[in-house]
Amino acid sequence: MVKSICFTGHRHIAKEKLPAALAELRRVLETAIPQGFVDFYAGGALGWDTYCAQTVLDLREEYPCIALHLVLPCSRAEQTARWTEAQKAAYDCIYREADSCEFVSVDYTKDCMRLRNKRLVELADCCVCFCGEPEGRSGTAQTVRMARQKGIPVINLAS
Repeated sequence: MVKSICFTGHRHIAKEKLPAALAELRRVLETAIPQGFVDFYAGGALGWDTYCAQTVLDLREEYPCIALHLVLPCSRAEQTARWTEAQKAAYDCIYREADSCEFVSVDYTKDCMRLRNKRLVELADCCVCFCGEPEGRSGTAQTVRMARQKGIPVINLAS
């Protein structure tokens, strides 16, 4: 049976925590793949989403059976309007290499990020996150709560 993982996490991760978090992310994914987790869903945001998408793309060379799917809140122009050129280039690379892409909305709306997060959880059998405050008010915390309400495992690499 094919299973899926969605990712959610903070845009800013302390530099001193990042290497360990990325090593643990890779370990978690390499453990999950033989268990049937082959579809991976990322939301296209800066920070954790980007790191996870890049990790899946790196692992795809070793595990050609896995797929990266993007669930995006709105168009590239809208989502990346305030990003640096380097951030936009990373987004474009992930977008080109993704196996599929779904847009929740064409335009940015006050609700498109929440709808993107809801869709990520709908598609997932497990959630891998980097969430410093799971009970907080951030979109990441909201997504973690959605995953828990759905009853799927949540693996928090910030813990």
